[in-house]
Amino acid sequence: MPHPDLPILPSESSHLTQKFGRETANYFSGSPLNRLSFLRSDTAFLRLAYAHPRARFLLLNNLHPLVQGSDSSRLAFATHADVAPLAGADPFAKSEEEMVEGFDSREEQVVVVFLGVDEKGEVEVEQRGEGEGEFEYKGFRGPPYFAVDVTPRGKGTAAAEGLIEAVKGRGYAFHDHSPRHMGLHAGQAAMYGQARALVDWNARTPFCAQCGQPTLSVHAGTKRVCPPADKAPGVERRPCATRGTVANHSFPRTDPTVIMAIVSADGSKVLLGRNRRFPKDWYSTLAGFQEPGESIEEAVRREVWEESGVRVGRVILHSSQPWPFPASLMIGAIGQAQPDGEEIYLGHDAELEDAKWFPLDEVREALAKGVSSLGDPAPTSHVEGALRLPPPTAIANRLITAVVDGWWVSSRM
Repeated sequence: MPHPDLPILPSESSHLTQKFGRETANYFSGSPLNRLSFLRSDTAFLRLAYAHPRARFLLLNNLHPLVQGSDSSRLAFATHADVAPLAGADPFAKSEEEMVEGFDSREEQVVVVFLGVDEKGEVEVEQRGEGEGEFEYKGFRGPPYFAVDVTPRGKGTAAAEGLIEAVKGRGYAFHDHSPRHMGLHAGQAAMYGQARALVDWNARTPFCAQCGQPTLSVHAGTKRVCPPADKAPGVERRPCATRGTVANHSFPRTDPTVIMAIVSADGSKVLLGRNRRFPKDWYSTLAGFQEPGESIEEAVRREVWEESGVRVGRVILHSSQPWPFPASLMIGAIGQAQPDGEEIYLGHDAELEDAKWFPLDEVREALAKGVSSLGDPAPTSHVEGALRLPPPTAIANRLITAVVDGWWVSSRM
């Protein structure tokens, strides 16, 4: 059974659903927010949303999210009054054109990312404050949510440290027990994933990828531009191709990554591997980055052969998972080994320490008794020496479960 908190898409009776079953939604997907991406350049909207009494701000300190202290499964949020001393009372006062025209590389910019509007009221767990009316803009209603990078740095160190201490004084905490916080409720995990990926991208790319000059964050944290001029004395900006026809350099990148459960030719076994950082008896599906000029199916076949020596025939897509560490999209697939290609050989690529064919019954037993996160101890139901597998919040678990449940068989044309 899937994790009870994972997103479940509505049941419907289309021909595709009748053939393939209900669509799988994985952890870090299923955000409750309407992103309203077309309004990210609308300064009137952003100014109203940012300053509204019901606006809430997810704070990230060194990419660790603010949580409810004793309950690290739920995010905690700050208010406009909290973040204004650090991010400014009105950081969206200028349009993109005005920001570019007034660019001064001496000024430090606190990145504020617009996440979306909670139209269904699914996010906030705290009581509404007195005088907090509904936010509405052009028919869109609901509390607006932002993310703010509060990592102490540069001239903003004192304001950031003051904000951090203020929210800690309310019993909140920055969850830093694991770089991959998998304990959040699913919808809030999706919000954190979006916030983390964009805050991290802005922090990693302060310079233009084409010309190497300092850039400016615009579009509410979802785009960076390379201005043609600089107000700083004595600084002359060089020409840059991003100001012309290759502006795609200015947007966040997503790295496609294939992850696959490989079934034996006779359908009785599944191929799993382990690397050196895995705990004892812990195995997972194989995975790797898709390369330029390569289809998803080709990437699955290449990665499996390079890592395990197994040759794969037919490949079908199962589901995907946004993975904000830092910016991958895990493309889940199920493939079937060729009858004469099942021999395991680890000599091509040193990534795997071991790879094995596991009978489906053994895998089914592990799903019932040996599931845990990578850094957690084995569950009490686990028998020493038996197979251990990733948790339901990992797409690897969903792929393995799909194989055991026969999804790949019922999905054949």
